[in-house]
Amino acid sequence: MFPNSKLALMLSQDPSSKERILEEARNGQRDPAKDLYDWNQWAHEQQTAPAGDWRIWLFLGGRGAGKTRAGAEWVRARVAAGARRIALVGPAFQDVREVMLGGPSGVMNIGYPHERPAYQASRRRVVWPGGTVGYAFSAEDPDGLRGPQFDAAWADEFAAWAHPQETLDMLRLGLRLGRDPRLMITTTPRAIAAVKALIHAPGVEVTRLATVENRHNLAPGFVEAMEAQYAGSHLARQELDGVLVEDPEGALWTRALIEQALRADRPQPDRIVVAVDPPAGDGSGDACGIIVAGAAGVGRAARALVLADYSLRAGPEAWAARVAQAFEAHDADTVVAEANQGGDMVRAVLQAAARDLPVRLVRASRGKRARAEPAAALYAAGRVAHAGRFAALEDQMCAFGAPGPAASPDRVDALVWALAALTGGAAEPRLRGM
Repeated sequence: MFPNSKLALMLSQDPSSKERILEEARNGQRDPAKDLYDWNQWAHEQQTAPAGDWRIWLFLGGRGAGKTRAGAEWVRARVAAGARRIALVGPAFQDVREVMLGGPSGVMNIGYPHERPAYQASRRRVVWPGGTVGYAFSAEDPDGLRGPQFDAAWADEFAAWAHPQETLDMLRLGLRLGRDPRLMITTTPRAIAAVKALIHAPGVEVTRLATVENRHNLAPGFVEAMEAQYAGSHLARQELDGVLVEDPEGALWTRALIEQALRADRPQPDRIVVAVDPPAGDGSGDACGIIVAGAAGVGRAARALVLADYSLRAGPEAWAARVAQAFEAHDADTVVAEANQGGDMVRAVLQAAARDLPVRLVRASRGKRARAEPAAALYAAGRVAHAGRFAALEDQMCAFGAPGPAASPDRVDALVWALAALTGGAAEPRLRGM
């Protein structure tokens, strides 16, 4: 829903018209005062400051939802309203300079050319023609905010700050000038304590905006591609829908552990396995979990790397062919398959897809949670890295073990078998003919 203006209505109906409108405004065919520089003509209603006596405006948005432009335009409006000293705080000084100030939607590139501020690099500040000064601060150094005082502040990507609560406390203590000092915070949400506390704090107005609602400002096909890849996953809810997703109580894995695995150094595997959790029946219900992982080192020195998730919902012939495909694609050594569902028939199905496929059958003698706890401990110890984002697997991991009904943890089961094979005992290497 866009504000009630002809330009906003045109964009909502025909996103491709944006560039034509801009070009016409630059060439004098349209009124540039309205069609080029008037933010109210372009803004989504969620991108304009809410009414009311709030002290903090918390803008939670997906990637590309227009958070930066909303923050920069709010600063522009505060300058016009008479603000004299403004704090501009980002995760690091480079983020302030490259995104909040000099980015395409930064304060130095919006509004009428004659009203834009100039950057003074040596003093890490911008100065507007009327004398208002914006000071750049890094959230890496909360103490840098001790002493200075302001009548407005814009904090960007708050959930990515190194010291979110401490920096926010210092910033708020400096908002003590003028009659109505206010703070705007723009961020993609993450379930960290500082964000959760802000949402429920008094005097905080919360706005949410999804990426799809700003699609007319994004590259053609971007939203469709992201939805096709991540639809329904935690990553989509957080990074595209701008929704705060919290870890269920009691789950063995947390988002923080997965982020740690994504950032961890990736070992060069000296052995690779394809682990399979076959579905019960013909595969029309639960999916077949198929996880490829490798490891370097042995025993307590072993470090694992999750390489790929080939899981799918299909009949025996199809999932067996998928296992063979994964085996060849990653030059694996062994296929580890749970035999509780189907016994030796699992081996027969797999070797029907690839006759020479080396299959090792494993049987579960304990419950799923007991089997998974050693794998979760490996993550906690920093001994597992992820080669990329595996949205569906990550969602299962962070729901596994939590109370309440849950879908079959097929991907997690396969992951557990893979890590057990790689860290509990070396996978048998495959001998290859010359």
